[in-house]
Amino acid sequence: MSARGNNLDHVRRHNLATVLRLVHHDRGSARSQLTRATGLNRSTIAALVAELVELGLVAETEPESTKQVGRPSPVVAPRPDVAVLALNPEVDAVELALVGLGGEILRRERHLQREVPSVDSVVALVAGRLAEWSAAEVPAGGGATVAGIGVAVPGLVRASDGLVRHAPHLGWRDAPLAAELAAATSLPAYSANDASLGALAERLFGAGRGIGELVYMNGGASGIGGGIMAGDRLLGGLDGYAGEFGHLRVGGSDHVDTAGLSGTLESEVRRSRLLELGELGTVDDAELERRVRADGGGLSAEIERQAGYLGVAIGGIVNVLNPELVLLGGFLGILLDAAPDTVRAALAATSLDAPLASVRLERPALGRDILMIGAAELAFEPVLADPAGFERGRGPAVARSASGFGRLA
Repeated sequence: MSARGNNLDHVRRHNLATVLRLVHHDRGSARSQLTRATGLNRSTIAALVAELVELGLVAETEPESTKQVGRPSPVVAPRPDVAVLALNPEVDAVELALVGLGGEILRRERHLQREVPSVDSVVALVAGRLAEWSAAEVPAGGGATVAGIGVAVPGLVRASDGLVRHAPHLGWRDAPLAAELAAATSLPAYSANDASLGALAERLFGAGRGIGELVYMNGGASGIGGGIMAGDRLLGGLDGYAGEFGHLRVGGSDHVDTAGLSGTLESEVRRSRLLELGELGTVDDAELERRVRADGGGLSAEIERQAGYLGVAIGGIVNVLNPELVLLGGFLGILLDAAPDTVRAALAATSLDAPLASVRLERPALGRDILMIGAAELAFEPVLADPAGFERGRGPAVARSASGFGRLA
């Protein structure tokens, strides 16, 4: 009898997780849609939704009037006041966002840095902002319950424990950022590579929905990285270091990247070079794109040069991975829009005809929100995996790795 009871509890928890994931990733679902998607009967779905409402994770509302015959199905929506703190440290700024269930950005701030941020300065910034953000007014009314912290790191992050092994532009080596955030805030903290989180975010909420094989390439102030989605899995490699597309060799120059490798994509395609030539100082990507679009020739030659190398790198990726979709984020997306013919010509010249015929190049649908939503997904994972264990309020201080995320349940 005890074993049966334990098994029934396991099934209930599994079903709760399945329903909450669907509501979260669809940003709301009718009860009838949940019934079809799960194969569970209506009474079971009603009971599961009622439990999620009681847990404070979802809200149920009556739908808008429709012309359908019969009583319309209630709509189950994620509670945005259940939130996580997402952050992305870069060489020139640290971006913070409060992200609610359903991937809704509730608040965000970009803190410019006069010097490259250290782990200590990032931890101090987060701890200093957390109290105010926990009490922030959100759409559901009142303050938000912050369930954890997710960090999108521009560097190599070890999957087993979330240790930042090497973020070269930040000058971080073997940095226990997640552990220090957890200790300073008493919240569970998680870290993973920024581009890998971007790939996951687009697969769940953006242009990658319904796409089995996609590659996301991110270009930022700290260089170029990538994430690979294969079916329902984010491919991290043995230790979580897969997707370092910035170190692909694209030419024979003597220019070196931060790893000391010559002729690589990251040595030739550099955001800092565009800012230098455009005399732009420290600006975000939106301002950089405005300048690129308005430029009468000061940046055009450099844009064409970098776009060519970008196309060569994509050609190699297409040959090896055969993706359906390649998404170019950050300043790489700016290059694609500014010089699409150059990118595509270099891609065509370096890729095989068969995989080339199937691939599409696009910019991410989530825009500037992509890394915040991806980092938030990392921190939401424990809640999504076991909603029954969620309690409104802060959780224990635990640093976690990225090893438990990436599979689309």
